Amino acid sequence: MSKYLDRAKELRGITEVHYNCAQSVVVPFAKDAGITEDTAMRMAVNFGSGMKRASVCGAITGGLMVLGLFGVDDAGTVGTYYSKLKERHEGYLDCADLLRINKQKGQEKKPHCDAMVYECVELVEEILRSQNKL
Repeated sequence: MSKYLDRAKELRGITEVHYNCAQSVVVPFAKDAGITEDTAMRMAVNFGSGMKRASVCGAITGGLMVLGLFGVDDAGTVGTYYSKLKERHEGYLDCADLLRINKQKGQEKKPHCDAMVYECVELVEEILRSQNKL
């Protein structure tokens, strides 16, 4: 495992404070991106629950924020990020769709959201390492 994934798992296990999906992806990378965890928390606060309106999954948008913090903003890389996630989730990126499908499969929300966070952390780390950003 990586220190980023370890930190994401730690954050998702904390019950005293709620770390939304976006925050749980961004915070583990904060220090290496040159920002504080507090800044990362505030930056990502409105992106949980699909931008608080069941739009694009917070974990996915958190991953985009991390890529941007490391200067990765080219259409090809971002498109690959989206494509890999779509391949793994029946073509869906929106929180509402992902949760609906999860429910149809008889699965609970928190484990699904945790898994999305971990998946996005791993994918972002893979991209950053492939571009020698980490």
